[in-house]
Amino acid sequence: MADILQILILGLALGGVYALMGSGLSLVFGVMRIVNLAHPSLIMVGAYVAYWAFKLYGVDPMISLPIATVILGAIGVLLYKLIFEREARSAKYSEMTVLLTFALAMVVEGALGTAFTNTQRVTSPGYATDAFFIADIFIPKGQLYAGIVSLTLITFLALFMKYSRFGNAIRATTQNREAAELLGVNVNLVGLVSFAIGIALAGAAGALVSFILSFFPAKHWEWIAILMSLVVLGGMGSILGTVLAAYILSVVAAFVGFYFGATWSTLTFFVALFVVLLVRPQGLFGEKPELA
Repeated sequence: MADILQILILGLALGGVYALMGSGLSLVFGVMRIVNLAHPSLIMVGAYVAYWAFKLYGVDPMISLPIATVILGAIGVLLYKLIFEREARSAKYSEMTVLLTFALAMVVEGALGTAFTNTQRVTSPGYATDAFFIADIFIPKGQLYAGIVSLTLITFLALFMKYSRFGNAIRATTQNREAAELLGVNVNLVGLVSFAIGIALAGAAGALVSFILSFFPAKHWEWIAILMSLVVLGGMGSILGTVLAAYILSVVAAFVGFYFGATWSTLTFFVALFVVLLVRPQGLFGEKPELA
């Protein structure tokens, strides 16, 4: 029983970070239909911001998290204006973004590899290797803090989306872009801000990832499978679905890793992606596609 509770705690703690990693990707797809294969590589940028802030100046990753968020948000604005804005009305926009973001991921990986080499790195504040102990159960402080911060950020995002006027505009654009525009919503501004928020969340996730997982430039190829499995299982564009999928798959992966070995843990996300696409491609909260 203690083993089961321990695995559950570890899975839930890591699930919060996965939820934050996937929520930005889900938001961007929901509003702009951008399949952002570069999202994990931008998370990597956030991780490097936190790592070097800690390495050079001793800034705790929790403190540098807002810095990484702002930097990545600014990068998101530039990327949207330079790459994604001009073809937003194209009927083939989603298909085009797959190729665009794949190329962008390669560029980011190459730039990071050139600047920092492919050495594995991890930020090492004191709490990253410490834990709380309750009888035979331990709770890693790093994962716990990262999970709490992730849930806090996701909660703020949910409140912003539900209760703010601009959040309502985002939700309207997500549901029907043309109808929202007819009602006076500036869909271009909504797209820009939504993309910036999505990439800013990638920066925040990167700062948290920097002290709970080791990372290097090519690591993003492993993360894209994990994030796509979360977004697909939750329902493309559903932030709530992505969060629930993150917790479900993280816990399942934790149990698989404990009973079958760490190698099989990551495979859980690949298998989930494959099965969901076969059995329920719309995911938990996605809309079932209509046949023409």
